[in-house]
Amino acid sequence: MNKKTLLMSLGLLAVAGVASAADAAAAPATGGLGLTPKAIAALALGISGFGAGLGMGHAIAGAMEGIARQPEATADIRGTLLIALAFIEALTIYALLAYFTI
Repeated sequence: MNKKTLLMSLGLLAVAGVASAADAAAAPATGGLGLTPKAIAALALGISGFGAGLGMGHAIAGAMEGIARQPEATADIRGTLLIALAFIEALTIYALLAYFTI
């Protein structure tokens, strides 16, 4: 991943977190940092999305490298990759559900 893509991804996550926490900023602050539970959940969701994106990128890169090294194992690598991506995506969806429940 080049620098431009990384910075754009971080910028989008920051904007999404601020937009999600905008209505929570008007609520009275709780906790030592002055963050509401909704703002903390929005921050956690952004971090979760960023981590999932990095994890998926590394998994896909490893799979492509494995297929390039051993083309006859393409079907096995693809199946394992899809299962791994589903698990990574499920963790992000759990974070999204936690955000909506707060």
